[in-house]
Amino acid sequence: MRKFLVIAAAVLCLIMGRPVLHGQDAANGINGKWHFVLETPGGEREVDADLSVDNDGKVTGKWGPSDVAGTYKEGKLDLAFEFTSEEAGTTADMKITGKLDETASLAGDWEFSEYNGTFKATRPQATAPVPASTPSATPGSSDPQPH
Repeated sequence: MRKFLVIAAAVLCLIMGRPVLHGQDAANGINGKWHFVLETPGGEREVDADLSVDNDGKVTGKWGPSDVAGTYKEGKLDLAFEFTSEEAGTTADMKITGKLDETASLAGDWEFSEYNGTFKATRPQATAPVPASTPSATPGSSDPQPH
Protein backbone atom coordinates (compact mmCIF):
# COMPACT_ATOMS: atom_id res chain seq x y z
CA MET A 1 0.00 0.00 0.00
CA ARG A 2 2.85 2.38 0.83
CA LYS A 3 4.41 1.79 -2.59
CA PHE A 4 1.07 2.67 -4.25
CA LEU A 5 0.87 5.95 -2.29
CA VAL A 6 4.43 6.92 -3.27
CA ILE A 7 3.67 6.23 -6.95
CA ALA A 8 0.37 8.13 -6.76
CA ALA A 9 2.12 11.12 -5.14
CA ALA A 10 4.83 11.08 -7.83
CA VAL A 11 2.23 10.99 -10.62
CA LEU A 12 0.29 13.84 -8.99
CA CYS A 13 3.48 15.94 -8.76
CA LEU A 14 4.22 15.32 -12.44
CA ILE A 15 0.69 16.28 -13.48
CA MET A 16 0.66 19.44 -11.36
CA GLY A 17 4.16 20.49 -12.50
CA ARG A 18 3.38 20.07 -16.21
CA PRO A 19 1.61 23.47 -16.70
CA VAL A 20 4.61 25.26 -15.19
CA LEU A 21 7.02 23.42 -17.45
CA HIS A 22 4.77 23.94 -20.45
CA GLY A 23 4.71 27.70 -19.76
CA GLN A 24 8.50 27.78 -19.60
CA ASP A 25 8.73 25.83 -22.86
CA ALA A 26 6.37 28.30 -24.53
CA ALA A 27 8.54 31.27 -23.52
CA ASN A 28 11.67 29.43 -24.61
CA GLY A 29 9.89 28.48 -27.83
CA ILE A 30 9.69 32.15 -28.87
CA ASN A 31 13.38 32.89 -28.16
CA GLY A 32 15.70 32.88 -31.14
CA LYS A 33 15.63 33.40 -34.87
CA TRP A 34 12.40 33.58 -36.92
CA HIS A 35 11.58 33.99 -40.59
CA PHE A 36 8.41 36.08 -41.00
CA VAL A 37 6.33 36.07 -44.20
CA LEU A 38 3.88 38.98 -44.27
CA GLU A 39 0.93 38.78 -46.65
CA THR A 40 0.45 42.19 -48.32
CA PRO A 41 -1.69 43.50 -51.20
CA GLY A 42 1.55 43.70 -53.21
CA GLY A 43 2.58 40.11 -52.46
CA GLU A 44 4.60 38.43 -49.74
CA ARG A 45 7.23 40.38 -47.84
CA GLU A 46 9.85 38.48 -45.86
CA VAL A 47 11.91 39.58 -42.88
CA ASP A 48 14.14 37.79 -40.42
CA ALA A 49 13.84 38.51 -36.71
CA ASP A 50 15.74 37.49 -33.61
CA LEU A 51 13.59 37.58 -30.47
CA SER A 52 14.39 37.23 -26.79
CA VAL A 53 11.88 37.00 -23.93
CA ASP A 54 12.83 37.70 -20.32
CA ASN A 55 11.19 36.11 -17.26
CA ASP A 56 8.60 38.92 -17.08
CA GLY A 57 7.50 38.38 -20.70
CA LYS A 58 9.29 41.44 -22.10
CA VAL A 59 10.38 40.88 -25.71
CA THR A 60 13.50 42.50 -27.16
CA GLY A 61 15.58 41.78 -30.22
CA LYS A 62 15.81 42.68 -33.88
CA TRP A 63 13.31 42.87 -36.76
CA GLY A 64 15.67 43.21 -39.69
CA PRO A 65 17.75 46.23 -38.62
CA SER A 66 15.10 47.63 -36.22
CA ASP A 67 15.00 47.13 -32.45
CA VAL A 68 11.97 45.16 -31.27
CA ALA A 69 9.86 45.95 -28.20
CA GLY A 70 6.84 44.12 -26.86
CA THR A 71 5.53 41.32 -24.71
CA TYR A 72 4.94 37.59 -24.86
CA LYS A 73 2.44 36.42 -22.24
CA GLU A 74 0.02 33.53 -22.03
CA GLY A 75 1.09 32.33 -25.47
CA LYS A 76 0.42 35.67 -27.17
CA LEU A 77 3.01 37.86 -28.90
CA ASP A 78 2.40 41.62 -28.96
CA LEU A 79 5.10 43.81 -30.55
CA ALA A 80 5.08 47.55 -31.28
CA PHE A 81 8.24 49.27 -32.52
CA GLU A 82 9.40 51.93 -34.97
CA PHE A 83 10.27 50.55 -38.40
CA THR A 84 11.49 52.18 -41.60
CA SER A 85 10.32 50.64 -44.85
CA GLU A 86 12.77 51.46 -47.63
CA GLU A 87 10.21 50.18 -50.16
CA ALA A 88 7.42 52.48 -48.95
CA GLY A 89 9.79 55.30 -47.97
CA THR A 90 7.99 55.51 -44.61
CA THR A 91 8.89 55.31 -40.94
CA ALA A 92 6.00 54.29 -38.69
CA ASP A 93 5.04 51.96 -35.86
CA MET A 94 5.05 48.28 -36.81
CA LYS A 95 2.56 46.27 -34.78
CA ILE A 96 2.67 42.49 -34.66
CA THR A 97 0.13 40.40 -32.77
CA GLY A 98 0.22 36.65 -32.93
CA LYS A 99 0.23 33.32 -31.24
CA LEU A 100 2.57 30.34 -31.12
CA ASP A 101 0.61 27.41 -32.54
CA GLU A 102 0.86 23.65 -32.03
CA THR A 103 3.34 23.35 -34.92
CA ALA A 104 5.74 25.80 -33.16
CA SER A 105 5.00 28.45 -35.80
CA LEU A 106 3.87 31.99 -35.11
CA ALA A 107 0.77 33.30 -36.89
CA GLY A 108 -1.22 36.49 -36.57
CA ASP A 109 -1.73 40.02 -37.83
CA TRP A 110 0.51 42.98 -38.62
CA GLU A 111 -0.05 46.73 -39.09
CA PHE A 112 2.32 49.34 -40.53
CA SER A 113 1.27 52.88 -41.50
CA GLU A 114 -1.91 52.41 -43.58
CA TYR A 115 -1.00 48.80 -44.43
CA ASN A 116 -2.04 45.62 -42.65
CA GLY A 117 -2.39 41.90 -43.18
CA THR A 118 -1.58 38.51 -41.75
CA PHE A 119 1.75 36.78 -41.20
CA LYS A 120 3.25 33.38 -40.56
CA ALA A 121 6.67 32.91 -38.98
CA THR A 122 8.78 29.80 -38.75
CA ARG A 123 12.24 28.93 -37.56
CA PRO A 124 14.84 29.25 -40.34
CA GLN A 125 15.79 25.87 -41.69
CA ALA A 126 19.30 24.83 -40.80
CA THR A 127 21.21 23.94 -43.89
CA ALA A 128 22.51 20.39 -43.82
CA PRO A 129 26.22 20.03 -44.42
CA VAL A 130 27.07 18.70 -47.85
CA PRO A 131 28.73 15.30 -47.45
CA ALA A 132 32.26 15.10 -48.77
CA SER A 133 32.42 13.09 -51.95
CA THR A 134 34.42 9.90 -51.78
CA PRO A 135 36.21 8.55 -54.81
CA SER A 136 34.66 5.36 -56.07
CA ALA A 137 36.74 2.29 -56.64
CA THR A 138 37.50 1.83 -60.31
CA PRO A 139 39.20 -1.06 -62.02
CA GLY A 140 42.90 -0.49 -62.02
CA SER A 141 42.82 1.58 -58.83
CA SER A 142 45.04 0.69 -55.93
CA ASP A 143 42.06 -0.74 -54.01
CA PRO A 144 42.27 -4.49 -53.81
CA GLN A 145 39.65 -6.16 -55.98
CA PRO A 146 38.27 -9.63 -55.27
CA HIS A 147 39.35 -12.17 -57.93
